[in-house]
Amino acid sequence: MIKCCNILLAIALLICLMPMPYGYYILIRYISAITFGVMAYGYYFQKQKKMYITTLSLALLFQPLIKLPLGRDIWNFVDIVTAIFLIYLFLSKKQV
Repeated sequence: MIKCCNILLAIALLICLMPMPYGYYILIRYISAITFGVMAYGYYFQKQKKMYITTLSLALLFQPLIKLPLGRDIWNFVDIVTAIFLIYLFLSKKQV
């Protein structure tokens, strides 16, 4: 289940590189924060500290409550790097 979510979220993040309505970006922030929060929870109980810290950091970065004014270029870079990370997780065995 999580593998499927990883690839779908990676695709959704790459779609963020195109001009989309503002609501799409907010929706992706909610979905990303929830997904990375669930992943962090799983990695915490699997005692995978590096993956726990990475996914928890991503959950905090994408959380929609306190918006980080990083600018479009930086957010595009973050989206690409995060999508690559999710594709790596999809292809590797480091699953929750």
